[in-house]
Amino acid sequence: MPRLDPRRSTLAVVDLQGRLMPAIQGGGGVVANTRRLLAAASLLDIPALFTEQNPRGLGATVPELAPDASRVIAKMTFDATPAPGFLERLPPGHAVVLTGCEAHVCVLQTALGLLERGHRVCVVEDAVGSRTVENKAAGLRRLAAEGTEIITTEMAVFEWLESAAHPRFREVIALIK
Repeated sequence: MPRLDPRRSTLAVVDLQGRLMPAIQGGGGVVANTRRLLAAASLLDIPALFTEQNPRGLGATVPELAPDASRVIAKMTFDATPAPGFLERLPPGHAVVLTGCEAHVCVLQTALGLLERGHRVCVVEDAVGSRTVENKAAGLRRLAAEGTEIITTEMAVFEWLESAAHPRFREVIALIK
């Protein structure tokens, strides 16, 4: 697969919600890496959107990520693709870079839904989580077997930058140092 093109990427943050995150193994790292990706995406003009699974039950997205309400899509399905507004916010031909929870449920099912619709999907391994290490590992194995690319935060950021000559290089690099 080609490198991630910053002009043809969308960052999708799946269900990083207040009542769920305390149960997620390594949840602090998942939120921190997602925050880095969101900041880099903002500096590089890469669109980002958020989903919230049953927000009445699981609460809003964690305050550390503070999404604008216009970028949040509430859903009841585990796969975000049937949720009203989700697919409409993905520009045609964009690779979807996924972060969030849980790797083996909503991230997996959203990735499968996107693959079924012909999207390139990259799941950020160090920015997804599950309640158990075993479930995260099983989810990542299945994602890879189904054709999802497994990447890291730094892989996404450096591919989006493309070059150390990028005018925002220093600002973006400061996010991951």
